[in-house]
Amino acid sequence: MRRRIGICAAATGLALLLTGCGSDGDRSVTVVGNGKVSGVPDVLNADLGAEVTAADVSTAVDGVNGKAKAMTDAMVNAGVKREDVKTSELSVQPTYGPEGRTVIGYKASNSVHIAVRDLPKASAILDAAVKAGGNDTRISSVAFGLEDNTKLLSDARARAFDDAKARAQQYADLAGLKLKSVKTINEGSSGGPTPMLRQAAPSAGDFALEPGQQTVTFDVTVVWELG
Repeated sequence: MRRRIGICAAATGLALLLTGCGSDGDRSVTVVGNGKVSGVPDVLNADLGAEVTAADVSTAVDGVNGKAKAMTDAMVNAGVKREDVKTSELSVQPTYGPEGRTVIGYKASNSVHIAVRDLPKASAILDAAVKAGGNDTRISSVAFGLEDNTKLLSDARARAFDDAKARAQQYADLAGLKLKSVKTINEGSSGGPTPMLRQAAPSAGDFALEPGQQTVTFDVTVVWELG
């Protein structure tokens, strides 16, 4: 993290960057403040579906579509809203024999993306999908997140500004000057890492899911006048 201080001063021996001499408006301090706030995720996003291999295309496609429908119906019955289920991937690919040239069948996959907003039901919803899909079930990703991070961003922004102001005040005190009005503010924010579960094959029993916390960080660069 880089911080720059500019002041107008006589030959005082202070190790500060001079930005010019003249009016008080030429004296400034630039600091970067950081704010970080954590909150409990409010949604679980998952990508899952079925994969079926058969000797011909029609059998593979019909089989995977039947599995995908059974999985979707099971998840809806377990608590996910049907409008929160959408198809994310469809594919049909040939499978080859040991020599890698002869087509011996076809592999079809049908995947959906789901959003679970009633988190206490998340484990049962995934378990219902696995039971409906059986050995043809495929789960590519499960991730917790925040659908509405407005409050966290607001709190992180306030903390970042308070941090920047405290830093600026310290530099002003060290330089024997007063902190005056704000000249410029530049901001930036980013979401923190999301707790994630990844599994390529189904397992018995309910899934053990730990939502953890979602972290929102906010950086702000502020320039104050010094006087």
